[in-house]
Amino acid sequence: MLIKKWRGNHGQAISQLEFKNVSKEILSWLENIAVENGCRIEKKEWKSKYNSYVVYDYEPFCSDGFEINLVISSIDDHRLDFISYLYENKLRDIEHLQRCYSF
Repeated sequence: MLIKKWRGNHGQAISQLEFKNVSKEILSWLENIAVENGCRIEKKEWKSKYNSYVVYDYEPFCSDGFEINLVISSIDDHRLDFISYLYENKLRDIEHLQRCYSF
């Protein structure tokens, strides 16, 4: 995850948080969490794992072989930190449940 900071049109500091290779199953949850916390989804893209020139801003018909990247922005860094925290915990919980289920 990458955080960038820049100034908006009205001089206020805006921060961006980038999520790379987001799972399709978690994508809608992550978008909902961002909107609920007053953040804006700046960019959502499907990037080919095999050809770096192939990038879509919509879900391709066959989304196998693509990684989903999402950029979220906010004027409040704490909101982005909170979303990052929730995302990391969700991934940890899913990983833990998969380990428990595999036994």
